[in-house]
Amino acid sequence: MANTQTTVPLFVANQVLTASQQNLSAGTGVPVFATTVTRDAAFGGSNKALAAGQLCYLESTAVVQQYNGTSWATVGPSTSGLVCVKAETAFTTASSVTADAVFTSSYTNYRLLINAVMSGSSTTFMNMKFRISGTSTSTLYSYSEAIWTGSAWSGAQVANNSSYLLMAGGSGPRTIIQAEISAPQLASTTMVVNEGQWANNTDSNPYRRIGAGNQGSSSQFDGIELLTSSGTMTGTYAIYGYSKTV
Repeated sequence: MANTQTTVPLFVANQVLTASQQNLSAGTGVPVFATTVTRDAAFGGSNKALAAGQLCYLESTAVVQQYNGTSWATVGPSTSGLVCVKAETAFTTASSVTADAVFTSSYTNYRLLINAVMSGSSTTFMNMKFRISGTSTSTLYSYSEAIWTGSAWSGAQVANNSSYLLMAGGSGPRTIIQAEISAPQLASTTMVVNEGQWANNTDSNPYRRIGAGNQGSSSQFDGIELLTSSGTMTGTYAIYGYSKTV
């Protein structure tokens, strides 16, 4: 982005200011950073020290923040409820979709929404993996599930899998999934609770799945991967963060 900064300069007496330095300040009014990572790296050391009243704009979440002397707090566009951290994003005939730099220290809990059509075999499933710096983690996913197949409930439990199962379904009908993701950025177990539904063969025979589980490492994840067990998927996804302030 044109206004993005990576430093907040501290000028000294008799220093010559360049046109680019002046234009950046005049064009934004406040420092603009891509993520909380570049924001934090821009302060301290020989750069401008943090002090109460400092403002910044984050492109990753489209919010204005103010430093209150202890921590950063969001002042716009919203200080409560869900804040979009990944706008609705489309994918077409994909077997894998990745989203990086979506989990930050700004939020503890997140909501993932998926609307997709699966194409492939009758047992095409959608799975999820967490990512660190662009690399997916393929171990220590455990979950339990309850599935309504149209006439009865069944259940299962899986330990130490290579991915987290979001929806067990099949090819053809539209699938909707929502998942609550807790603490992906903390150095502790990441928890997931999710549910999904798809029309099994006909719209009059809905297939429903409720799941819960975790990624058992203590890694600090910053992204996710959505992937199919076979075939491809076409649809959209979006990610929201639950604000920490009221």
